[in-house]
Amino acid sequence: MRCRPGTAPCEHREVRPHILSDDVVTLSPPVFADCDAIAEACQDPEVAAWTTVPSPYLPEHARGFVTHVQDAWALVRSNPPAGLEVEATWAVRQGGSEAPVAGMVGLRLEGTGSAELGYWLAPHDRGRGLMRRAALLALDFGFAPDGLDLERVAWQAFVGNWASWSVAWRCGFTFEGQVRGHGLQRGKRRDAWLGTLLRDDPREPRAPWPGTALVAPTPPEG
Repeated sequence: MRCRPGTAPCEHREVRPHILSDDVVTLSPPVFADCDAIAEACQDPEVAAWTTVPSPYLPEHARGFVTHVQDAWALVRSNPPAGLEVEATWAVRQGGSEAPVAGMVGLRLEGTGSAELGYWLAPHDRGRGLMRRAALLALDFGFAPDGLDLERVAWQAFVGNWASWSVAWRCGFTFEGQVRGHGLQRGKRRDAWLGTLLRDDPREPRAPWPGTALVAPTPPEG
């Protein structure tokens, strides 16, 4: 998930919520009241190790991130022209839309009909299958004709991030391979794993774990 600091928040701006739920997990755009929880979660060493969030992660980063997400949702609603980078990002909450933030999930539009899925989960909410539920909700919205009407969603993670691949694998992604220097993390190139999911692909594992030629540990819940 790309979390980028932005400008100072505009407290009076209202963003119509795009709320998705399966009655266990709810996805809703983050708001400024979530900033403390976002900042705390992004200080976790695992989040810093496997994502591109700033490190150390400061409260102003969380405020800038929420501002960026709200601005991006305004673009999503306006049907932006092809070639303009747009992100649809939700806070992951266990329960209703007022529940605390457990993580983030988002779709970064890469071009006509294509997007990249990204996500992270706070330490205290891992191991219960919440992220798979969240990812499936985001994917359903992404592929839906009345959502983002995508044809393809890509996934990537830095090599060794088995928890991220476990979520993607459980959602039906096909592992496409490992690419040297494909990922960029705080100015440094890292090798990355890549996967893809097409609109008509089943949303369940397509091969026994790990679904790759790589040797993997027991799949963690995500």
